[in-house]
Amino acid sequence: MRANENLAIIGKQVILVPYEKEHVPKYHEWMKSPFLQEMTGSEPLSLDEEYAMQQSWRNDNDKCTFIVLSKDPNTEVKNSDLQDTNHMIGDVNFYLNNTDNPHEAELEVMIAEQQYAGKGVATEVLHLMMQYAVNDIGVDDFVVRIKDTNNASIHIFENKLGFKETERAPVFKEVTLRRSVCDDLKASLNQWTSHANRIKYALE
Repeated sequence: MRANENLAIIGKQVILVPYEKEHVPKYHEWMKSPFLQEMTGSEPLSLDEEYAMQQSWRNDNDKCTFIVLSKDPNTEVKNSDLQDTNHMIGDVNFYLNNTDNPHEAELEVMIAEQQYAGKGVATEVLHLMMQYAVNDIGVDDFVVRIKDTNNASIHIFENKLGFKETERAPVFKEVTLRRSVCDDLKASLNQWTSHANRIKYALE
């Protein structure tokens, strides 16, 4: 999706930046992990296929992704920080793939660097992404499909974000949770992201 190609969103612990070809080698290394493949329901790709996928994420109008960078809460962000692949810790994306409801977004988040797990990073990433999806893209429903063994992710969506389980698919070992956008959620998202800043993202 080109809507976010010039946007960086700066939070307390993270920065969201567009997925660029410079990010692909590290992302490719992450996705060699059997654990991450299992948790994300992904198949391993070749490096060339990963570059092609990056272009698809950039150009297709029905999907949006940001790379998640770590951020020191006490340090001012410089432009060079936005392009430092050493700070990559994960990604977050959504698909607009429901033909019956074009305003429904299927969310996915991955914190690939395990030292950042359990520190509220994924929750902040989702706050920022959902606020962007609602305010900039016009999303009015969210859905997530999570492996039924991924208790940490299920906990975040149910207990931090107010999603409700709507379906279990034992064959796929998958849980579906949903939340509709309402005035209460919009107010919460605005409160949760009140600290965030947006700046222009441009490769040097």
